[in-house]
Amino acid sequence: MRRFGTQGPVHPAENYVVARTERINDFINRIKEGRYIVIFAPRQTGKTTFFQRALDRFTREEPTYLPISLNFDIYKNLSPSAFYGHLYQQIRQGIEQVFQKRDRVPSDALTQFLKNTTLTDHLSLLEFFREFASFLDVEYNGQKVVLVIDEFDGIPQAALSDFLHTLRHIYIAGKPRCPHSVSIIGVKSINQLNYDRSISPFNIQDEFHLPNFTREEVQDLFGQYTDEVGQTFALEVITAIHKQTAGQPVLVNRLAQILTEELDVPKTEPITMAHFTTAHTRLLHRRNTNIEHLTTNIRKDPRFEKILMRITAHEDGVPFNIDDDVISELATYGVIAEGTDGLCDIANPIYLYRILQAFKPTINGLEEVYFPEDNITGFRAYLTDAGQIDMRSLLDNFRDFIARAGFQILQVPQTPQESVGRHLLLTYLDGFVQAIGGSMSLEVQTGRGRIDLCIIHNQRKYIVETKIWRGERRYQAGKRQLAAYLKLEKAIEGYYVVFDHRDVPEPRVETETVEGVTIRSYVISVIQKSPSSA
Repeated sequence: MRRFGTQGPVHPAENYVVARTERINDFINRIKEGRYIVIFAPRQTGKTTFFQRALDRFTREEPTYLPISLNFDIYKNLSPSAFYGHLYQQIRQGIEQVFQKRDRVPSDALTQFLKNTTLTDHLSLLEFFREFASFLDVEYNGQKVVLVIDEFDGIPQAALSDFLHTLRHIYIAGKPRCPHSVSIIGVKSINQLNYDRSISPFNIQDEFHLPNFTREEVQDLFGQYTDEVGQTFALEVITAIHKQTAGQPVLVNRLAQILTEELDVPKTEPITMAHFTTAHTRLLHRRNTNIEHLTTNIRKDPRFEKILMRITAHEDGVPFNIDDDVISELATYGVIAEGTDGLCDIANPIYLYRILQAFKPTINGLEEVYFPEDNITGFRAYLTDAGQIDMRSLLDNFRDFIARAGFQILQVPQTPQESVGRHLLLTYLDGFVQAIGGSMSLEVQTGRGRIDLCIIHNQRKYIVETKIWRGERRYQAGKRQLAAYLKLEKAIEGYYVVFDHRDVPEPRVETETVEGVTIRSYVISVIQKSPSSA
């Protein structure tokens, strides 16, 4: 039986695989046209799987092409001469593998040529391709060489410019050329690799975009499992998986692994939203390679926290300026992406949740004043006799907690002032759901100026939207925005928490009906003067 794969490239014989047929056809057509292609995308987005499948098709179906797969992953610290020596060994092995897959044997002349060739620099590489093209013209009906270079970021910096200039020289010389087509695949773009900031020597590139899975592709992926095993997924589960992951391939497959392998759901039973909630909570709170890459990358530079918190806090957003080093690097890591409006979006709700968790203090120092003195049961005081959450009392207490804490909220360690209210609410609700055995997730993909917290307990969903005060007009617009979302989720009541950072705040608590749903709104002051400044 096949499995959902998260450990490197996936293979159709062993794993469920999204076909991406149209994309592969587009890629193959570009190769046939002789384009020099670049594919740059964050790690664990399916790049290697994609091009391996394309090359397999080329090898099987296109005998007039000679596709050679290369990988620069371990070359970074080599000298240029050592790089070219190892590069040639890969090229030679790639040629031999194509002949083997096609059940053919290289001619004695070609074998001798490959055996006697050595590469020491970019000029010898250029000469090799010229001579190799002659062999292909004479003995193999002019087969066209196709190079696909994975992990291109690993190229030694000292070899980068000359290597790219050589490829450019071959390209602009015109057809026929050898290589006929080159595909460069990596995480960083050519401009990011070109550290001297000079004009890129590879300005002939044809950029190829490899997007995340669509909802239909996620459904097809899960349908392969259902066809083999018989176990079905509720359609709302597939929708929720795509919504929470935004189709990020590894996250999609990791949730599928948890659902089909780790939860022990009997194969005769369908996978429901209750199962999804459990799997989603496990993904949010346990370690996995993709999330560890995320949290490691966002902590690399103190500037990352500032820009990420601004993206989540400001409704006006942050322009997606790829020439800005911070934005460019976060996009390279797959943390942010450009939205349809040209602004920065957090890549998906799962990443947004983990970003907020990464930057909020585990202990804020205020836990002892969470509850009033007459509360002897802690968070469980906010459950009704029927075991449901009394959200009004829970959020009333949060409002009162902020007042009890007073100026101490300014002393929460390592927390930007504008983010402190949200961090405190997230920590407070995290403690609550853990105490009662519930779960919590974020529902909005971008996080731009708005965060929807979704608490699930006893099969009921409670939605809390948070914002920062940006004026009366936006405050009222936020209610209508929440009302539309509540109706979409078929909820009858929602909660709206707005943090007011003004020197003269206007605290409010309001309960009203907006577009047919009940909304309880809080405007909470979070900036209070310390005694020394009063």
